[in-house]
Order: sequence, then C-alpha cells, then structure tokens
Amino acid sequence: MRKAAYFTRTRDPQTLTVRDVMEDAILTVSPQAKGSTIADILAERNVGSVPVVEEDGTLVGLVSEFDLLRVMDGSIDLGRVTATDIMTRDVVTVTEEMPVKDVVHLLQERHLIRVPVLKGKTLVGVVARRDILFGYLRATANYLP
Repeated sequence: MRKAAYFTRTRDPQTLTVRDVMEDAILTVSPQAKGSTIADILAERNVGSVPVVEEDGTLVGLVSEFDLLRVMDGSIDLGRVTATDIMTRDVVTVTEEMPVKDVVHLLQERHLIRVPVLKGKTLVGVVARRDILFGYLRATANYLP
C-alpha cells in the first residue's frame, strides 16, 4: 500500500520521498522459480518485471519481460530455466529516503519504468512511474476540512 493513499492534506510535491509513494505490497519470486511460472505471473498480474529475492528478503535480481523474451528467442523452454538462469543481476535500486525528484531523473536517464526499493540489501518495495504520478496527485489534491 502506498503511504500517499492516506494523505489528508495538500503538501509540497517537492518534499515527497520514495517511502511516500512506493508500493510495499510486492510480488516476488525465489531464485528457483521456473521461467514458465514467472511468465505466467507477469501475464496474469499485468506487470513487466518481478524481483527475485532470497528467503530473507535479500534482492538478488530481477526478471523482466525482456529476459523471458530473450530465452524464448533462443528456442529454450521456459519450463527448463530458473530465475537464477535468466535474471538481470545488476539491478538499479533506490532507497526509501531518496527524494522522488531524484527518482524521476533516474527513471528518465535509464529509461526505466520501475525500480526496487531497498533497505540495506532487503527489498522493501517497488516504485514505478505510476506511483510517482499518484503521489503527486494526492499531494496536490484539495481536501475539504
């Protein structure tokens, strides 16, 4: 749930942090998850990627639609590969304290849609372009007393 969903008064959108706008109810997969299972999750949930985490919540990678398409293009059966085999290991991440305006620049520079949010090495959320738009709208909304 986004903290921004609970804003009850307007605020300066320039003061928003990742913690304010990130989604903390996130779907993840284990490193042993099969590619076919991951493809099913992405298709069913209508998302473009899923974080890969160890049992303790440590982020170890990310599997995107592009990763899955690369495997399919190589004529490899998605049921025979695991997240570890196909995931992107060098994942761009942010922290909860990072100002949203900095995340906007990062997303634009790297042509990203979403990034995982870490506390240390532990995944605590995901922030997407849509979350930032939602937070901005909530921060600038006029509320009745």
